[in-house]
This record gives sequence, structure tokens and C-alpha cells, in this order.
Amino acid sequence: MGKKRDGGGLTKTQQAAKFLGVSVLAGAVLAGIALPAAGAIGLAAKGSVEGFDDIPSDLKAPPLSQRTIIQDANGGEIAKVYSRDRTVVDLKDMSPYVQKAIVAIEDARFYQHGAIDMKGILRAVNKNAQSGGVSEGASTLTQQYVKNVFIEEAGNDPDKVAQATQQTIGRKVKELKYAIQVEEELGKRKILQNYLNITFFGQQAYGVEAASQRYFSKHAKDLNLEESALLAGIVQSPTRYDPVNDPAEATRRRNTVLQRMADLKDVTQAEADAAAKRPIKLAVSRPKNGCITAADGAGFFCDYVREVFLNDKTFGKSHKDRLKRWNEGGMTIRTTLDPQTQRSVQASMKKHVYDDDPVASAATIVEPGSGKILGMGQSRPYGFGKNETVMNLSVNHDMGGGAGYQPGSTFKPVVAAAALDQGISPYQEYSSPYRMQYPSPVQTCNGEWQGSDKTQNENKSEVGPYAMKEATAKSVNTYFVQLISDMGVCPAVKMAEKMGIQRADGKQLQEVPSMTLGVQEMSPLTMAGAYAAFANGGNYCTPIAIASITDPTGKALPVPKSGCQRAMSDRTAKTINTLLKGVVEDGTGKEAGLDGRDSAGKTGTSDSRYAAWFVGYTPNAAGAVWVGDPMHKRKMFNISIGGNYHAKVYGADTPGPIWRDAMSGALANKPAPALPTVSVDDPDEDKGHGNNDGKGKPKHKPKPPPGGNKPGGGWHFPDILGGHNGGAW
Repeated sequence: MGKKRDGGGLTKTQQAAKFLGVSVLAGAVLAGIALPAAGAIGLAAKGSVEGFDDIPSDLKAPPLSQRTIIQDANGGEIAKVYSRDRTVVDLKDMSPYVQKAIVAIEDARFYQHGAIDMKGILRAVNKNAQSGGVSEGASTLTQQYVKNVFIEEAGNDPDKVAQATQQTIGRKVKELKYAIQVEEELGKRKILQNYLNITFFGQQAYGVEAASQRYFSKHAKDLNLEESALLAGIVQSPTRYDPVNDPAEATRRRNTVLQRMADLKDVTQAEADAAAKRPIKLAVSRPKNGCITAADGAGFFCDYVREVFLNDKTFGKSHKDRLKRWNEGGMTIRTTLDPQTQRSVQASMKKHVYDDDPVASAATIVEPGSGKILGMGQSRPYGFGKNETVMNLSVNHDMGGGAGYQPGSTFKPVVAAAALDQGISPYQEYSSPYRMQYPSPVQTCNGEWQGSDKTQNENKSEVGPYAMKEATAKSVNTYFVQLISDMGVCPAVKMAEKMGIQRADGKQLQEVPSMTLGVQEMSPLTMAGAYAAFANGGNYCTPIAIASITDPTGKALPVPKSGCQRAMSDRTAKTINTLLKGVVEDGTGKEAGLDGRDSAGKTGTSDSRYAAWFVGYTPNAAGAVWVGDPMHKRKMFNISIGGNYHAKVYGADTPGPIWRDAMSGALANKPAPALPTVSVDDPDEDKGHGNNDGKGKPKHKPKPPPGGNKPGGGWHFPDILGGHNGGAW
């Protein structure tokens, strides 16, 4: 037996013998024979070969994780998302140089040997024995491919990765058995293709296509000789040979690959020498991963698409399955985002609200009849820096948004639609005093509401009586308080539900008369989708963000479709169109009117001016704009927004112009159909439609408020939970 060196280590001869024992074991495994036990090495060999027989023979390689591409409606890229940046390509789409380079430096006898290379093993044994360490390995490309499969299967689990890479005889034997299977089933060209697609090239790039894009900003099929040699050299140690951080070391390694290619006659010596003299020329494309990289402010929409995907069981049974698919599935997700609309939304935001203003703004535009979200943006950029945010201010809390914002008077058309559908005439008049106490009790879906809250109109000059058209144009609070009290709260609640209106915090709509003044927090997406029903003849369609999805092979995957339902009669929708056209033509929303096309909409301002809104539509687009403090702390009095001073902010003077400019750009060079309307100027025209007594008289008679028209109480919108000034945000 050989002597030990000082310190208890093995001599070079003993090290060589031990390495040779394992190597012979590998050869025995390949030949399918067992060696007799002889000392410690023999026992190790025997145990490993017996374990070999117990290993399943079918290597189930997981699908390679690939980047998912998020596209707009025209196929333009919004963002890439990935756990591992990889694009799988065929061998024909890889430069012949890179194929030869990787074989030359990693496994020169790849096409001559089987799953293992006995000559390579013996050569490595001899070289390592001479050096006294492990200076040369003997794993074939096939074995390396199998090892990478184990690593890929481990994903991002550090414990599983450690198990997949541990240096034990058991793992090596398992690797060898699967290598045999791979050689038999795939053949050399397929193994090489798989290897070049799976291996890590540093800089977050997995596979040669991603590596080529990362280092040279070109496709793998276009790599030249020196570029191919550089990439092939990185594989052995992506950190050590990183050309971005250590170009000198990467150059030495590249030249080693070039010389090896010349030695193997893959290229001539002259070609190798010429390539070695050329300096490394990188054209680095920095990693662009995630929605934060999206242009034109589309990061928030991208985040919404992600939330839709992760919350829909169409895309996987569990949230974990869906997240893995999102990060690794290599999908192409075509969304509904219209690039023209998105650019217009962001341009309007930038013009009217600065990112360092004390308040923010958010806007969403949807398409009536399809539910497609065409644009979604906000004034504060997507990010983690100063004046940035990752909270999507356009959507509900469960989809990445906040608690929502009181929509104020933009909710009044919902109550008007409920009343019209209940048979109340648009000519119905109410006394509409400047200030009044809520009528009590008021019928709800499950009983009665009783209270003593008070409200008042914006201006003291707003004193009725008013009919619905003028009350809507002037946004008369007391008219709509009398209307909902007369009708009952339940029809308004039911209408809101049919129009897809829900609280941003996910709670149920509260059955209280004050809902007519918009005191329950909503999101811009919710309000835009609801108003789209007016433009769509009374049919509400659920908003959708995903148009189609294809997997890496180009196969179409199922996606959720918009669900459409009738929320109100066609005549009710036409009547609301008439009322809301009056708002932008002669009412509070004149600053939001569009040139050269029919539009309709409604302003809204919450109690104490924590929020201001404009929600409006044309036949082909409906949009909602909110302005306010996302933290619900800043009241919009004596405030500068977008460089303009406001003593107090109105829905007309800030959200209105944002809506006008966003919609104008979104609809530029697109058709301008007319909104279908009905006349509400002559009561006689309403005969026979169920909204009057058949003689042109309204069925309902105006009811005076308790206490008549005497002023009293303070101006506030009662909180649905009993507080004041909008209650808890």
C-alpha cells in the first residue's frame, strides 16, 4: 500500500488509483458488467453498480424555462419576464462556428465516443495524477447536458440545486445511466442542440441565443468565429471568463478555444491566428426583465396582466403553478393594449400632472362592446425611486391597486339609469333645495335605512325645482338624494352590480342613500368599464387585458373572454347618453368636450376634495380619470398641479382636460360615430314609453324635503360607516 504524505493526505499514486477506480466503475457501468469487490474502491464500485440497476431508465427532462414576452395589441413588445432568460432555438439557427467551438473546448471527441469517453477518462487520470489535483475533467457533453437537466429541474430551490450538483459517486452514477439513455434516444445533433439551449453563459443568459443577444445584440445564427469562441469559453466558468467584467481573462480564454479549433482542423491556423488578434467587441444588451422595463408608462398595465394571469385558474391549478408558468413558460402574451391610446394617455398625464406634484393621477380607457382595455397609465412612473410607485392606481386592491377613491358625482348617472329602468321619467322634478336633510326611512334591498344626515349643493344658486337633465348637467346633489330616496336604494345597488361596479377594497356595496353622491371608493378601471355600458346600448362587458396566448411551439392557449350582459334597457342607455352629452356641452364638463365627435361624461369631486374625477365616453372608447392623493391625506385646496394653481380642484378643471387630451389622441384618425340619443326636452315625446302617465305627465310627483328649503346643517357627504368627510380611506 502506498505511503501517506505528511498531514495524512494520499500520495499522487493513491490519488490516481482512486480516480481510476471510479473511472473503471464508469466504464463498467457503460459495459453493463459488475466488478468484484476489492478493497475500499471495489466496495464502492459494487455498491454503486447495484444502485445503478435501481435507477429509473427514463430521464424526464423538464421543459426549459424560457422568457415570456408581453405584447401590445399590434404585436409590439411591452416587456419580457423570466426566471431564466432563454430562447430555445434549433441547431440550424446556431452559427456553425459556435457548434464547433463548444465541441472543441468541452468535448473534442464528442462524435467518436458514447455516453462516456474512456480515452478522456484515462487522459484526465494521468494529467491529474501528475498535477496532484484535479486539473482536467472527463465529463462528456452528454453528461454535462444531463447534469444541467437536473439543475433545471431544481429551479430556484437552493437545496435542490445543491443535490443536483453534489460531487458524489451516487449522483455521478445516476448521471451516467441517464447519459446512456440520452445517447440512445436523441443522437449527437439533438444532444448538442439541447446542450447549447440549456447551458449557462453568464450575465443571466441561459442558452446560446440569449447569450448572443446579451453580449453581441445579435442572433446566435449570426455569430462569427471570434464571437463563437468567446461564448464557448465562458461555459467552463461564467464568472471567471465574463467578458463584461474581465475582458482580458475572457480574451485569453477565447484564444485558447480558437487554438483548440485549429488543432482539430475546425478552422485553419491562419483563421485562428487572425481571430485571436482581433480585440473583443461587445454590443451588450442589458437584462430587461419584468414590467418595470415597459415603455410609455405601460408597466402598470403589464402588472395588471400579470395579476390577471396569476389569479385565473385557466392558467394553472394553483398560484404556484401559474407563477412558474408566468416566469418560465416561454409564452407570447398578446394583450389588448392599443399603443396609440397608451401613448396618448401618458402624454396627457405628463402635460397636466407632474410626477413631483403633491397629488397623482391615473386613467384607464376601455372599448365599449368588447371590454378591451386600450390604455392604462398614471402620472407617477413605475419604479421604487423618489416620486415613483409600483402601486397601480387604476385598479382594485386585489389586482395590485389601492383602496380606491370616492368617485363623487360620477356615480349619479348610475342612479339615474336605475331610476329610468324603474319607470321614473327623465322629466321628474324634485324641489332640490340648496341644503337638505336625507329623507328617512329609505327602502333598501333587505329592509330600510334610517338616518339624519344632511347634504348640500356646490353653489347656493343651485336651487330647484329641477328635472333630470338640468340636475345632471349642474350635478345637483339634492336632486339625486331625493331621487334615490323616492326610488329606494336597492335598484341603484342592483344597477351598479349589473354595470360591474364594485368597491375597490372588495367589500360589498353599502345600501345607503349617500351612495348616489359617490361616497364608496372605486377604481378608474371600474368606472371606465361601467360607463362603457352607456355607450354600448346598455350592455356591460367585463374588462379584459389578454387577447391571446401562445406557448413556445406557437400553440394557442385558452384565455378568458369578456362576458357581456344587459345592464339596462336600450332606451335607458340612450337617455343617459342625452343627459351626459348635456354635461359636456352645457354643464360642468364643458372643458372636457371633444372637437369633431360626439362625447358624453360626468364630473365628480369627493367630499373635502380628496379626489376629483371625469368619466366619459364616445361610441368607441370610454375612459375614467382620477386626480388625488393616493395616501388620502392631501385635500386639493390651494394647490398647484401641473404648474397650474387651483384655489380648489374640480372634476372639470383638472381631470376633465386630462380626459379630453387622452381621448383626443387615442381616437385621432379613427371613426367618429354619433351617440344614439333620445329627446328629453319635450315631455310629450315620452308618451308610451312607461315613464309617464300617457298624457305627458310624470308618474312621480316631486316631494319636498323634510324642513322645506330652509338651510341647515353642514356640507358633507356622510360616511357609510357613520363618520364624516368621506370616512376612513
